[in-house]
Amino acid sequence: GNPELPTAVNITWSSINFKTILQWQPKPSGYFYTVEIHGQTSDTKRKCVLTAETECDVTDVLRNVKETYTAHILSVTSLGMDNFEEPPFAVSEKFTPYNQTVLGKPEIQNYTQKGSKLDVVFQDPLTPYTFPNGSFQSIRDIFQHDLEYKLYYWKDQSSGKKDTTTKSHKFEVSVDSTKNYCFYIQGIVPSRRENRNGQESMVLCTSVERGTLDEYGAEVFIIIAVIAIAVITLAIVLSVILCKRKKAKAAREKEPLNGV
Repeated sequence: GNPELPTAVNITWSSINFKTILQWQPKPSGYFYTVEIHGQTSDTKRKCVLTAETECDVTDVLRNVKETYTAHILSVTSLGMDNFEEPPFAVSEKFTPYNQTVLGKPEIQNYTQKGSKLDVVFQDPLTPYTFPNGSFQSIRDIFQHDLEYKLYYWKDQSSGKKDTTTKSHKFEVSVDSTKNYCFYIQGIVPSRRENRNGQESMVLCTSVERGTLDEYGAEVFIIIAVIAIAVITLAIVLSVILCKRKKAKAAREKEPLNGV
């Protein structure tokens, strides 16, 4: 081979919903990279042959998602792949898509709060893999019963969270009918030791009719009550003062004039 060619460093796997990108450094100058994917039980497959980039989409050669793979990143010249000498290469950490791909954000399709029931309907994230008819497989098609979802929900303007889990596409939870609620969803693979929790969906909040007390909070009503009490107290004090002045004036008017 050519030992003078630099080899790749900082090799990382980046995978969300089984779309997997291999990345490394440095940028090549005067040479190229070729990626070889080695499986424990599968044949070696080449990707991104003679590339000047430092990343490679290897999704389509990782279809056996429970297989464990390593990537060999070869440093080659344009003619280097034609001879029988092994070029210098670097080896990645092992990667098992089923255990390590990150679960993406679930898509919330619909939610309603009627009375004391909050219903949330959502959709599984899709993967790049397809069925024979061309439709995309979802993460549920791959994980099947090993996948569940958790709903986190809380009263609007409150910090106390509750949660519940489901293996279906729907949540139904009991809530306070007079309060608005905010929530988000997260996919989970309980069998994993790492990366058990997926990305969180966007946070959404319900909007039910709220009473004046709920809308403005008890603090406002306390302030109003204090002001009302102060006004009433002031009115009473003024009435007492005016009454005393009136009585004093009447008493003075009844006194006999001096010297008459």
